[in-house]
Amino acid sequence: MSDTVDMSSDVATEIGDSGRADETSPPISFKRILWPLLLSLVVLVVIAVYTFEPAEFRQIVDGLNGWWMTAALASVIVRVYMGGWRLDYISRGRLGRAGGIRGQLAWDFFSNVTPSAIGGAPFAALYVARDKRIDVGESTAVLLFSMVLDQLWIAMTIPIVLIASIYLEVIPASLGDAGTAGFVIYFLGLLVWVVIFAYATMFRPDYLQRIASWIFRFRWLRRFHSRVDREMRQLRHRAKILRSQPPGFYVKSFLLTIGTGVSRYLLLLFVVWSFLEEFDKVLLVLRTAAMALGSLVMPTPGGAGGIEGLYALFVGPLIPAATLAPTLLVWRFLGYYVFVGVGVFLSTHHVQKRMRKDGARPTPGDDPSTPRTSVREKVL
Repeated sequence: MSDTVDMSSDVATEIGDSGRADETSPPISFKRILWPLLLSLVVLVVIAVYTFEPAEFRQIVDGLNGWWMTAALASVIVRVYMGGWRLDYISRGRLGRAGGIRGQLAWDFFSNVTPSAIGGAPFAALYVARDKRIDVGESTAVLLFSMVLDQLWIAMTIPIVLIASIYLEVIPASLGDAGTAGFVIYFLGLLVWVVIFAYATMFRPDYLQRIASWIFRFRWLRRFHSRVDREMRQLRHRAKILRSQPPGFYVKSFLLTIGTGVSRYLLLLFVVWSFLEEFDKVLLVLRTAAMALGSLVMPTPGGAGGIEGLYALFVGPLIPAATLAPTLLVWRFLGYYVFVGVGVFLSTHHVQKRMRKDGARPTPGDDPSTPRTSVREKVL
């Protein structure tokens, strides 16, 4: 797969005529990273104030199961590895396993610092393009197909959650009939959306082109119309390339997608299991899936604040109150805070590597025999 289409205007604005990403960094500032972290911690502290019991907590810590905590950490590693493997496999080895893992870490990072409804795929495509020195078109092909696979995973998960809700209390009774009906309607609407998205992307990209053309004819969006129209025309060609892949390609790609999705759910199971021996494990996994689906419409980066609230609502009734804050902290640390930290490191490392290369690159008119001045020396 060597072709693709940009996934949003955010990516399009970063691409020059050459098809490669420019040398600027994605617009992710320190402030944009810090405030969702603080929001997440504030909500966590509020939950802890109302549920934390020091005496019970000491007993829980004394009985903490290190093996299950290790399994929780392992589930994070497995998820990242399988996600990187998937990106490498979809790229037909162009990214390499290490490059795929870096791409997956970048994807998780940008997803955690951009609103959940937007996702971090456009910025991750830019990172992969710069990291591997490939065209943005090539990197976004990989990310686009990965997004379609994720949509199929969601489409498979929703019926399971809805059917299980008939027999088990997957949606908490505390929501009442109105809240339960609201979640059911939301799940059904989400299912319709992901099916339409996947079908249109793969089989009828002309529909997307017509919709995009209509949207970008509005006065305040008109200046993007030609760029979007060009990219949507390319999408039709790239969808044809995706459809031409052999069946085995789709099977293995989706199996890797299932592996990454299941690993996400196992993380919370293992975290809670490390604190408690007795709890409804099946219901916990189902509620984890429901929380993951509910978090897709969170307006805050990484669902910060909202996911903590959903945790208290969905997981709180299944475990003792004293374990609510500790398990939430560990779960968010392994599934959220760690990826933000790793993402900052990757971004910083990428900038430093770029500076070293730029510092060693001669400028036009330089005498090759003249010692080069590094970027750091120029700044100093």
